Order: sequence, then structure tokens, then C-alpha cells
Amino acid sequence: MDWFLFCIFLAATFAAGATGAMFPTGEWYKQLNKPSWTPPNWLFPVAWTSIYLLMAFAGARVAVLEGSAYAMAFWAMQIAFNALWTPVFFGLRNLRASLPIMAGLWIAVFGATITHWQLDLWAGLAFVPYLTWVSVAAALNIAMVRLNPDQKPLRLETL
Repeated sequence: MDWFLFCIFLAATFAAGATGAMFPTGEWYKQLNKPSWTPPNWLFPVAWTSIYLLMAFAGARVAVLEGSAYAMAFWAMQIAFNALWTPVFFGLRNLRASLPIMAGLWIAVFGATITHWQLDLWAGLAFVPYLTWVSVAAALNIAMVRLNPDQKPLRLETL
């Protein structure tokens, strides 16, 4: 594996992850109704750090391979949706608007998992925890919309 390439992919993942620091959960999130199966707060940074490392590993392994265009397109698509979801959900507090972003993220992660797997077994396996985590996140996103029907998003002029 090309370590310089790994560092480039890792920088991309942590840049996307920086939205979490820019839009923290805060009191607003604590006040929301959540399903009983919501993961504990400490698990989110642990899971995302692990997932970001695995995503960078997978991307670096596959980027140099012949025929990796679709895998790289899905990799780019998933990191874009990943970076977009947090500002919409936590920044704008728009639970409903975050749903189509989450759907796009799930499709992109599924596509990345399949296309990486086709090129390199280890790269494909590296995406499996991400696919699992984003499936839980999607279910949690849907549950949050259902459990908080009166939740109003922030208006842009209040930002």
C-alpha cells in the first residue's frame, strides 16, 4: 500500500469528519426523543475514527488498481454525503432534510463496498463496518424523525 496515498485519503476522511466538530450535538440533541437502542455518545467518535481509518485504507489499496474508476467514484460520493449530513442534521437541525442525504450516503457506501470488494478483498472488507454503521445511523435518523414530529429546523437567518 502506498502510504502517501493513504495519508491523502485519511486527510479527506478527517476533513469530512471535521463537520462533527463544527456542528456539535449540544443541548438541542440531548432534548430530542431518541429510540432506546440509540448507541451511547462515547461510541460515535470511536466508531467514526475506526471507520475513517478503514475507509482511507480501502481507498489507498484500490486507487492504484486497474479498473478502479467506479470504486473511486463511489468513494468520492460517500465522503461527500458523509460531509453533508452533519451540517444538515446538527447544524440546521433539519431532521427531515437529512433523510435523503442519509439515503444517498447509504447507497454510496453500499456501492463503495461492492466495487472495492470486486477489486480487492481487504478493501471490500474494510467497508463492511461502515456499511453496518451507516445502516444503524439511517435507522436512527428515521426513528428520530418519527419520534420528533414537531421538531422545527433552524431558520437560516438565526445562524
